Amino acid sequence: MASPRTCTRVLRRPLARRYATLAKSDSRFAPLDTFQERHIGPNEEEVAAMLDKVGYSDLESFVADTVPPGIRVASTEISNETIPALTESELLARAKALGAENKPFKSYIGAGYHSAVVPPVILRNILENPQWYTPYTPYQPEIAQGRLESLVNFQTMTMSLTGMPIANASLLDDASAAAEGMVMAFVSSNQKKRTFLVSNGVLPQTLSVLRTRAKGFGIEIVTGTVSELIKDESIRSKTCGVLLQYPEVSGELEDLAPLAKTVHEAGGLVICGTDLLALTMLKPPGEWGADVVYGNSGRFGVPAGYGGPQAAFFAVTDKLKRKMPGRLIGRSRDTQGLPAYRLALQTREQHIRREKATSNICTSQALLANMAAMYAVYHGPVGLRRIADKVHFATKVFKTSVEALGFKVTNQYFFDTLTIRVESASDVHAAAVAAGINLRQVDDQHVGLSFDESTRVEDIQAVLSIFASVTKKDAQLLEPEGIAIPKPLVRLSDFLQHPVFNKHHSETEMLRYMNHLASKDVGLVHSMIPLGSCTMKLNSTSSMIPITWPEFSDVHPFVPQDQVKGYLRIIKELEDDLCKITGFAAASLQPNSGATGEYTGLCVIKAYHESRGEGHRNICLIPLSAHGTNPASAVMAGLKVVPIKALHDGSLDLEDLKAKAEQHKDNLAAFMITYPSTFGVFEDGVQEATKIIHDNGGQVYLDGANLNAQIGVTNPAICGGDVCHLNLHKTFAIPHGGGGPGVGPICVREHLAPFLPSHFTLPKAADNKAIDAVSAAPYGSASIHLISWAYIKMLGGDGLAQASKVALLSANYMAARLSDHYHVRFTNKKGRVAHELLVDLADFEKSAGLKVTDFAKRLQDYGFHPPTCSWPTSTCMLIEPTESESLDELDRFCDAMIQIRREAEDIVTGKQPRDNNLLKNAPHTQAVVSVPDSEWNRPYDRQTAVYPLPYLQEKKAWPTVSRIDDAYGDLNLICDCPSVEELASES
Repeated sequence: MASPRTCTRVLRRPLARRYATLAKSDSRFAPLDTFQERHIGPNEEEVAAMLDKVGYSDLESFVADTVPPGIRVASTEISNETIPALTESELLARAKALGAENKPFKSYIGAGYHSAVVPPVILRNILENPQWYTPYTPYQPEIAQGRLESLVNFQTMTMSLTGMPIANASLLDDASAAAEGMVMAFVSSNQKKRTFLVSNGVLPQTLSVLRTRAKGFGIEIVTGTVSELIKDESIRSKTCGVLLQYPEVSGELEDLAPLAKTVHEAGGLVICGTDLLALTMLKPPGEWGADVVYGNSGRFGVPAGYGGPQAAFFAVTDKLKRKMPGRLIGRSRDTQGLPAYRLALQTREQHIRREKATSNICTSQALLANMAAMYAVYHGPVGLRRIADKVHFATKVFKTSVEALGFKVTNQYFFDTLTIRVESASDVHAAAVAAGINLRQVDDQHVGLSFDESTRVEDIQAVLSIFASVTKKDAQLLEPEGIAIPKPLVRLSDFLQHPVFNKHHSETEMLRYMNHLASKDVGLVHSMIPLGSCTMKLNSTSSMIPITWPEFSDVHPFVPQDQVKGYLRIIKELEDDLCKITGFAAASLQPNSGATGEYTGLCVIKAYHESRGEGHRNICLIPLSAHGTNPASAVMAGLKVVPIKALHDGSLDLEDLKAKAEQHKDNLAAFMITYPSTFGVFEDGVQEATKIIHDNGGQVYLDGANLNAQIGVTNPAICGGDVCHLNLHKTFAIPHGGGGPGVGPICVREHLAPFLPSHFTLPKAADNKAIDAVSAAPYGSASIHLISWAYIKMLGGDGLAQASKVALLSANYMAARLSDHYHVRFTNKKGRVAHELLVDLADFEKSAGLKVTDFAKRLQDYGFHPPTCSWPTSTCMLIEPTESESLDELDRFCDAMIQIRREAEDIVTGKQPRDNNLLKNAPHTQAVVSVPDSEWNRPYDRQTAVYPLPYLQEKKAWPTVSRIDDAYGDLNLICDCPSVEELASES
């Protein structure tokens, strides 16, 4: 007889089947957390209203008039059949399952990556806070004072710890930062000295990235013992600079001052890679002669994340400040004379210098730089030194204990890293893996290990037990002996003495400080950010949750691949989905910014030509309307830029393209094109243009900045591209973070796949043709790939296609509303724009003395971040709404623009003076409108200044400073925190 439990199970089976059948057929059991309806702003009724405004009855007929029929893809190519959709809860369950496939090993590999301890107050209130991760790069500083102040903290922290007079607001990673330093040395020699010496002590990933970058500039890298190499006059006379690591990858510490003096006497620059935590104990490079100091700030509270993102720091001597790559935050003043922060020395940037640029830096790592800065603020100089002492003491304990077992530590001096001689490195490595520990295998007879803030006594004991097992001796922790840092290298100077690093050490004070800074900025938490070409869309909470899970965040990028099976499955799925979306055959996720993607794609093209015996092909055709990074990237890849004209309607001049392609056909390497164009239109001639290039022996690089207009509608492959980069921080919803992180993977046709970037940690085929690495980690900023993977999986193919169609519709709806008030510069033959529209304000300069900047600053009074200004033409605003914004929000923005048009008309007609009006005086701060009546000297009332439309009385984001004086800031360059005396003076 069956047991009661068995009987119950039998009785329930038919009922269970009935429920299953019912769930499939009854919509009442459908999931309620589908992502499409949460991501796409306009609902069905709003889409219908928008279509009606534009003059269509359905979305498909609208798309047919917007996208040329010759490049349309079938609706079946990107659908839920090709990319199935998951609900939010299904996605998180799958992410958890894949995370469980990663083995939770404890890593002591070091080499620039450490297990960071993220203070929970920073984790919750910076990394997980949309007030910090949704703002855009601070090109509108009046509504970005909070993150600008935090980035100044980052610069001050870097300057103080490195002993250098000036630092930037972060670079992409330490390896590419080293490459920037190498190029600075080359440029500083007037590009006459082409030899660059690299110490054997540098990190392996750094050397690989250096080799890639050196090739484009024709720089010869010579590795070895630099102090010996520089003695050879045949080398010395050609040397533009040297790269040193302090401490070295082996952990060794050496007094580099004599070598720095020798290099300077030879006319070269000294580039130094270092560690911020170590510099709390070591004599800073700025005190012994370094010209450029760089490194990775990851151990200041930023998880390793299987490679990133982590903010690189970069500091230089005063004489190099105008050649320094990346973004620099400086102090200036506003129209009220009050201090204010802004991006300084913008004339150095690639979008201005174009083909004359030697760096293409666009995205930085602002969000991670802010985390590192807040870590320094929270711990302060005393706290950081305590952490350093703990790490250093742990390393000394281990050295003494492992030597007692009979092993030889090869580096006499060290901070946190040891290299140990063993009989068989593979045996030690195997024993470590068996114990769930990763060490660094240097060669057959040496292993290395690095300790960090997370190291506990039991961790030291566990590692020591591995070595004890090899010798069959008992492991015992011993009191350390000897001096680990030589006296000439001991830091004697103070650091982080600025007040900000010495008063926010309780969680209460820290919380209030971070919230205070966040309150000064405008992000997506406040209103839409309609930046053309930058695609500021929803960064969904559900897609970001997994990045902070330890199974993804606390993973060293150089662990064996069998320990990260879950990570690798996510990476492979993301690569596959990106290939489906673009129509290409293969992808690389290594480039960690859009500009790096451009550079990588061009290096791949160049390698392809070289493999065919056509290395002489060095001409790159680029339209004048292209992103500024395009010509800069071409120069960095070793290509010569030839510009292509645009016609009066904004379209590519095909006759000019054909003539120049034929003129340079013997040397034509590539053609770079952005599609839809930077003028916001799907041009009809894109396939003709790409055919011209192919007929003349070149390859087509398609800039993927505007991919949000393409998914499920067209793709780069059908347009004729051979390679494209994708901005995951744009189309695929990775947060912009106030200026980074970004990811710019490339997708390529099959014939270019063998040339995709390699990495020393990845297996290589015997006939390997891959270019060297372009980023420090094998998969770039791997942890944030999770966000785009989740975004794609939750939308599914149908949702991805619908998102692009609604993005197109939103832009055309705004064009329809604004065209009665402004001149929409470019449309196609059907009167349609793509996913963005270009509004021309040129007429107002002559009639009212108004420039684009005046309209932008007035938009701040309406609670909006202005659109992209003065690009791609100097008199225009480029507006991109994205699919995430509701019809109400689109209307609010249009209402604001229309009201500003009325205000401008008052200036045109003389009702308001040309030099003292609402637009010229914008933005208006609370302090400005709070002055006594006797001091209000403006020809308009306060209500009109700050509450020009009714919605602002309920919801308004205030600018915290008045319009900033850019010229004053550049003439009086100050890039660190104010001193105690300055603070007293300001107050």
